[in-house]
Amino acid sequence: MGENMALVLKNVSYTFKNNGKQHNKVIAKLNMQINQGEFVSLIGKSGTGKSTILKLVTGLLKQDEGEISLNGKRLSLGDVGYMPQRDLLLPWRSIIDNIMIAAEFKKDLQITKEEARKWLNHVGLIEYENALPKQLSGGMRQRAAFLRALLTGKDLLLLDEPFGALDALTKKEMQSWLLSIWQELNKTILFITHDLEEACFLSDRIILLHPNKKVEEINVNLPRPRYPDLLHSTELCGLRHKLEKKIANETD
Repeated sequence: MGENMALVLKNVSYTFKNNGKQHNKVIAKLNMQINQGEFVSLIGKSGTGKSTILKLVTGLLKQDEGEISLNGKRLSLGDVGYMPQRDLLLPWRSIIDNIMIAAEFKKDLQITKEEARKWLNHVGLIEYENALPKQLSGGMRQRAAFLRALLTGKDLLLLDEPFGALDALTKKEMQSWLLSIWQELNKTILFITHDLEEACFLSDRIILLHPNKKVEEINVNLPRPRYPDLLHSTELCGLRHKLEKKIANETD
């Protein structure tokens, strides 16, 4: 595994502070590794630290102790692409101007409108390049938000429940769409979800965070490429049921 490790968290702890006082230890001595090109999902009850881990990896939060490294170097703000739960598209900007926003903040990132249009065409949004976000459906907005994260040029993408607010049918369409883009581009993805079926369908590996701060890794031994029919398979349903039991039997 050594050379292929993209993201490494070593003995990472984080405590929420209230008025400067230590309040609640969310993460304690966390060790986690994600390999280059891997799709890993973080699951666990609310309050087990999923979103906190993503914010630590983005650099939005700073750990109390431990090390976070990316490709062997200490991780710093701006090293990863991040897509939050809500799309956060700027309502007054067109879709093409929204997805090109990273180039405005990073002078070394050269994205032309022509390249942006190629990507919009690639994800089925070229007709909406000049539309405002309010003119798009939820699934389209999430595709645009993912494209914005993708066009940061980063190899590691952090996705925080990106499909949580979508209806069931759109969600399944977006899952298949995300897998096709991921397989094509060979990005590394760390994905948060509360949907256990989604975690099983998308992931190479699932990391389950327990309320007692312990971490459990589950390998997803399902064939790729994955198609929607797999959602009804005995193997996937069995894995989802196993995860449900693990989480249901936990106490805070």
